[in-house]
This record gives sequence, structure tokens and C-alpha cells, in this order.
Amino acid sequence: MIWLNIVSGFIKAMRAGQTPNQIAAGFGLGYIIGLMPFMTLQGIFLFILLFFFNINLAAGSFAIIICSLFAYLLDPVFHHLGYLVLAEIPALQGTWEWLYNLPVAPLTRFNNTVVMGSFLVGIITVIPVYFGMKKFVVVYRTRLEDRIQKWKVVKFIQGSKLYQLYEKYRDIGG
Repeated sequence: MIWLNIVSGFIKAMRAGQTPNQIAAGFGLGYIIGLMPFMTLQGIFLFILLFFFNINLAAGSFAIIICSLFAYLLDPVFHHLGYLVLAEIPALQGTWEWLYNLPVAPLTRFNNTVVMGSFLVGIITVIPVYFGMKKFVVVYRTRLEDRIQKWKVVKFIQGSKLYQLYEKYRDIGG
């Protein structure tokens, strides 16, 4: 049921409540977390940041789930980019050796090509994702929400017993 709460929170945020900036920032941070293997120092740090800033937690959680489901498909790309940065650029070899010899740096797992590649892709692409999500929220609120509410499938789902049970459960505070 927790995934239902995450999706419901994301849909509520899209409708109204927080600003498009807060939703896009939460989605962007969740996007980076979802691309990377989670059990790294930077992954845990970014996950903690998701709770400390005034950004939308539901959008971040939704992005983590969606990106985690599809990130493994991009692992060959992440591996190739990570290998390029870690092994093919001789000027950085000394930096990686120095970093790996620090006490905390191995917890980042930057010596793993997939971790390095996914982190770089996340950092490089988070700005377009942020602005794209911000634009999507504005367009959804101004143009799409009313159209989607009129869809037969949405009316069918909202009229179902499961949806009514969920609303009752949600209203109780579960």
C-alpha cells in the first residue's frame, strides 16, 4: 500500500499545493538517487537531503521508484562512461588513487564503473530533468488536469470499490 500512497501524493502535488519548483526539485533529486546503486555514501547522503529541504517528498519518491526500475537498462551505458572516466583518462589516475586511499571515499564506490557512470549521468542531466518537470507541472495544472478528469478510465477507477476503500483509508489517516 505504500506505493499507492507515493503515487497518490505525487498526483496531489501535481494538482496543487506545492510550487512547481518544489515538485521539480524533489523529482530531480529522486532522479539522481534512482539512477545510482543506492548503497553508496552519496546515495544515502542525497536520500537524507530529500528529507531536509523544502521539496516535494512524494515527487522524489516517485522519481526514485521510476528511475530505479529503468536504470538497470542503462547499466551498459553507465559502465562504458564510468570505465572511460576511471581508466581511459590518464590525467585522472592519480586523483582516483588518492581518493580511494582516503578513509571514507571507498564507501562512495566510485571505483565501480556503473556507480561512477550513473552518478555522472545523473549530475549532467539533472538540470534538464528539473526544468522539464517544472514545465510539465505547469502544463499539467493549466491544460491537462481537466482533460484527464474527463477520461472514462479515470471515472471508472474513481467509481471502483477499491478506490473508494483507498479514499476511506486515506481519510482516516492510515
